[in-house]
Amino acid sequence: MDNGIRVTIRSDMDIVTAREQGRALAEKIGFSQVERTVIATAISEIARNIVEHAQEGEVLLDHCQHGAKRGIQITARDKGPGIPDVARAMQDEYSTGKGLGLGLPGSKRLMDEFEIQSEKGQGTTVTMRKWMPL
Repeated sequence: MDNGIRVTIRSDMDIVTAREQGRALAEKIGFSQVERTVIATAISEIARNIVEHAQEGEVLLDHCQHGAKRGIQITARDKGPGIPDVARAMQDEYSTGKGLGLGLPGSKRLMDEFEIQSEKGQGTTVTMRKWMPL
C-alpha cells in the first residue's frame, strides 16, 4: 500500500467513515455508482465484523493494479479472537454473533478477489479486491 487510506475501526461511526472513504476512493479510480455501492457494502460488512468480534481493528483502502487491470484493494485486520473455523464461517447463514451470517460470504460474492487469514487468539485479516471492467 503506497498512499492508501487507513481507518481505525472501533464503533459504528468508524464503519460509516470507512464506507464513505471507500466509496470516495472507488469514485476517484473510476468505478460506476453501482460498483461504488457494492464496494461500500463489502466494506461495511467486514468492518462490522471487527466491531462485533474484535472491538478494534483497521481498514486499509488503496488502489491496486495487475497488468492492465486497475482496481481497489480493501484490507481489514484486527487482533481479536480469530475465527476458529474459517471454512464454516464462510458458509451462508452461519453466524457466531447477532447478525444473519452474511458478512464474510456476502462480501466474498460482492468482490472479485477475497482472501481471509485467521489464527485463533491472533486476529483476522481479510483482503478484498474489485477490478475495473476492461
